[in-house]
Amino acid sequence: MASETRRTPYQVTFAVLAAGVTAYALLQSLVTPVLPTIQENLHTNQNTVTWVLTAYLLSASIFTPIMGRIGDILGKERVFVATLAALALGSLLAALATNVDVMIIARVIQGIGGGVLPLAFGIVRDEFPKEKLNGAVGAIASLIAVGAGLGIVLAGPIVNALDYHWLFWLPMILTIAAAVAAAFFIPKSPVRTAGRISWLPAVLLSAWLVALLVGLSQAPVWGWGSGKVIGLFVAAVVLAAGWVEVERRAAQPLIDMNMMRRPAVWTNNLVALLFGIGMYAVFAFLPEFVQSPKSTGYGFGASITESGLILLPMTVTMFLVGLGASSFAARIGGKTVVLLGTLIGTGSMALLAFAHTQTWELYVATAVMGIGFGLAFSAMSSLIVNAVPPEQTGVASGMNANIRTIGGSIGAALMASVVTASPAADGLPKESGYTNGFAMLGGALLIAAFAAALIPASRRSTRITLSEPAEAAEAAGPAHAEPALVPGGTVVGDKSE
Repeated sequence: MASETRRTPYQVTFAVLAAGVTAYALLQSLVTPVLPTIQENLHTNQNTVTWVLTAYLLSASIFTPIMGRIGDILGKERVFVATLAALALGSLLAALATNVDVMIIARVIQGIGGGVLPLAFGIVRDEFPKEKLNGAVGAIASLIAVGAGLGIVLAGPIVNALDYHWLFWLPMILTIAAAVAAAFFIPKSPVRTAGRISWLPAVLLSAWLVALLVGLSQAPVWGWGSGKVIGLFVAAVVLAAGWVEVERRAAQPLIDMNMMRRPAVWTNNLVALLFGIGMYAVFAFLPEFVQSPKSTGYGFGASITESGLILLPMTVTMFLVGLGASSFAARIGGKTVVLLGTLIGTGSMALLAFAHTQTWELYVATAVMGIGFGLAFSAMSSLIVNAVPPEQTGVASGMNANIRTIGGSIGAALMASVVTASPAADGLPKESGYTNGFAMLGGALLIAAFAAALIPASRRSTRITLSEPAEAAEAAGPAHAEPALVPGGTVVGDKSE
């Protein structure tokens, strides 16, 4: 591994992190448009094949905060390499799978890769110059969503040119390359947290997430009022309450509840939940909408490739906006950037709900969506990273990413129920189902705007020396957020009013 005395240039570190995050993000969505193909090739049914997605979400939701915590203790660079190794192993198993049971196990192993997100944010905070920190965090945050959107765009061409197995072979190759590069080039963590993993909180966290996500994923099939779904939701609430209590009493909690109560943390997490509801539901249902046959009166009869291209403007604008979001936030404040992103995102959902008679309208809507999501995701990630001490970066950013994933599960389940509520005579959804569904997602983002307004306002008051970021952050109090460089080699901390 790289030497501690001679640090790797931060640009090289960023390239390695970007490769690992992109591989994970691609695997979030590459299989979504080709589930019918996987179903046919693995000789299974529609209900079972959905677990190819559900198992991945469950695993990622469980392992994201856990791997972030392990990285804070053992060293982020070591755990980053191990996480990429698990992602590569899961991809190998998925590529070789000959039945759906093996495929689901492979997706569970791939879900461990969710740990790349908090680990990447933590490494950025450790290694980057202060003036580059927010920009790098914003770029990594954008790559998460960009990679997920790009997966849908690339799925069709990969399957047409090769076959669905290459949806796993190609990310595996990228993941292995990133893991090798990480082992050689990412420096050892200069900041670690003393302690050990508290396994009871980890078990309780896993249990309530499993109950919640299984209930959400199966609610459109079993019915929202079925005994099994209600029982799972009740179990999720009870287990979550027990998890919070155990964490609160633990000497070495997996997730510090005091940290989670910080205004700059819980408000951004609430916004992340609502954005997750909107983004992942669009990834799942917009391609389905444009693939609907023209006989429906609203569909475009698009192929998998053509439907994926509808999301290409979003991936482009999201990435470009994410690169510049940090400098924009430096001028108008991170809170304002998040709020602006929610409002732009709401507008894009209104376009999807009411302006979809021509394909160019969909291209415009997704381009606008990318602008809103790019602004919000970049600013949210920076606010979270800067709101906590360095030793809590991994677990704080991990929970933020985790909450966004949970939002995605909620959004997909709600969208499925709304879209299929009143099917046409041929069994396909009516146009009104999609209109109502996209309008519902717009409502979620509008609520996110109100949540963004609750993010603590800041005033430039607390001066922090560059040599003491962690101690000064603690001194500034729980709401400390958004440090920025000023002339003279000091950092001006933003302290909540």
